[in-house]
Amino acid sequence: MTLESEILDVNSFKLESSREIQSVIRDLEKLNKDNVLIHIISFIHNTVLVQSLKNELAKILPNAKIVLLKHEDKAKTQLTIYSLKKEIDPQNLSDEIAKELYTRAVEESSSVKEYRNKLFSRYFTDHLTNLPNTYKLRNDLDEFKEFSLVVFNIDNFQMINNFYGYIVGDYVIEKVGKFLKENIPQHHIYKLSGDEFAFIIDREIGFYELKDYLEELYEKMKNIIIEYQDINIYVDFTLASSANRDSKNIFSKVSMALKYAKEIGAKYWIYEDRMNFENEYERNLKLSGIVRDAVENLRVLPYFQAIVDTKTLEIKKYECLARLIDKNGKILSPALFIPVAKKIKVYNIVTKAIIDKSFETFENSEFEFSINLSIEDIMSSEIFNFIIQKLKNSKASRRVIFELLESDAVEDFKKVDRFISEVKRYGARIAIDDFGSGYSNFGYLTRMNADFIKIDGSLVQDIDVDRNALFIVETIVEFAKKLGIQTIAEYVHSSVIMDIVKKLGVDYSQGYYIDEPSIGLLKKDN
Repeated sequence: MTLESEILDVNSFKLESSREIQSVIRDLEKLNKDNVLIHIISFIHNTVLVQSLKNELAKILPNAKIVLLKHEDKAKTQLTIYSLKKEIDPQNLSDEIAKELYTRAVEESSSVKEYRNKLFSRYFTDHLTNLPNTYKLRNDLDEFKEFSLVVFNIDNFQMINNFYGYIVGDYVIEKVGKFLKENIPQHHIYKLSGDEFAFIIDREIGFYELKDYLEELYEKMKNIIIEYQDINIYVDFTLASSANRDSKNIFSKVSMALKYAKEIGAKYWIYEDRMNFENEYERNLKLSGIVRDAVENLRVLPYFQAIVDTKTLEIKKYECLARLIDKNGKILSPALFIPVAKKIKVYNIVTKAIIDKSFETFENSEFEFSINLSIEDIMSSEIFNFIIQKLKNSKASRRVIFELLESDAVEDFKKVDRFISEVKRYGARIAIDDFGSGYSNFGYLTRMNADFIKIDGSLVQDIDVDRNALFIVETIVEFAKKLGIQTIAEYVHSSVIMDIVKKLGVDYSQGYYIDEPSIGLLKKDN
């Protein structure tokens, strides 16, 4: 079926099998490629027909907005394509098409009026649960002068989806929606995006009353069990709300409370202005911008800290420490910018920049140099291949030491073993960093096939005043000697500490007493 006008074309098809797709595609090849909205309406979306149709449409109409909707006809899939023949902001496409359909409905037959109503209903209804959606919630909130908004989030939905598959995931979402409707019938339930639901309490509630309400609600609903083909699926969840009298930005406030509740493992959390969540978000956004700008403008670079032979105090090695320089010349430590780099997905770029510049610095040097790698670096095929290529093509390959963070939990030793074996083929060596903290165990040493142990600085810095720290360091040194592994003491901050590590037989020393991290190298006779 095709409906045409001066402003809007509507093309509609019904398909029963994927064999019909190419015929439909041929009919659409001459279609205007701009301002196109596509509805694929079917009983189930995870079918070969729907997914193939969606992929083919994306090829010929790459700028089109594709929406998957649900109907009860199990045999047929309906395809409706709206093409708007005027210049508009793409974000307003759905609204403009809805307005055009409304105008046409007024002017044309009652059947089109009925279709218009269905179209509006689709935009305000979640196709999976048939509950009102986010748009309906926002619309309804405008009708309330006083209200409290509560958001319900399924904690383990991603795990359920990954383990059982999307069909079971959709089934769980449906059943949770039904469970909420049955257990809190006094409130209208809304289905938000992903694994979130919400409901409105039609009056303003103070903090302590809201706290009691959420506590009671959590206890009432905490044992949600979804049965699927004789399998019991247990649903965990978190609640969030806001006790702030100002309803401006209510969604972002409740979302911040929900995120915080998940971070600290709370059953629920209530937003209050005094928590200053906005300031933290603002700081994180600002820091994200600083990190992104520094990465794009190549202001991520290594600083170097000397490592000396403990007996002779002669410089033998340098550790390459990541630093970021902002546009004002301020230096940021990795503890500040590395977590942000991971969140904004530029961490691999940072790692490669440090590796590249470190190799460049020591390419024609006599010094050994060490580069820190996290477990994420080792597990990344991109970083692994980058390191191997660097080792193949550099004269410094036999002088590089890769420091693996001992405090990182290692879940896949096969990948770690492969990494160590491959880099050692090119003459590189391995150090275990921060040994004596985190997941320490001496069996770790034999599995990692390490050449060096860097004794954790939190132990070394206190060996002059803490007998337990002294005993642990002494034990590590003795054990390492029996295994033929050399030791490096970190955080050597005074002559007293230097004398103690020398007496203990530590092979190398590093710390502010010897050298502070800097952009250049010390002279060998320093």
